[in-house]
Amino acid sequence: MVPSAKIGHIGLYRDHDTLEPKEYYCKLPDDIANRLVILLDPMLATGGSAVAAINFIKQRGCTNIKFMCMIAAPEGIKRITEAHPDVQVYCGCVDEGLNEHGYILPGLGDAGDRLFGTK
Repeated sequence: MVPSAKIGHIGLYRDHDTLEPKEYYCKLPDDIANRLVILLDPMLATGGSAVAAINFIKQRGCTNIKFMCMIAAPEGIKRITEAHPDVQVYCGCVDEGLNEHGYILPGLGDAGDRLFGTK
């Protein structure tokens, strides 16, 4: 639908003990600084991974970033908007909040577990 679009991938996972993001892969287009970047994540829980991903993108010179997710917790939205007030956040649904493990309530479960059939 967008023939000129280029795809990048930022691989992050959330440490289950600290709830902080850990990077395992980052490959972005060389001309990212000149593009609109639409950062996609199925869920926005604590916001740690989203903030880290936005940091990676900004470190490469990009200033035109939008974040999109299907479901979000208010805590994650707050964290992104405080860390990156210039990034617009779009989500399909805002749920109640997070539990003590950083999972969205009522939520959909862990997106990575759903994708890869783990846990």
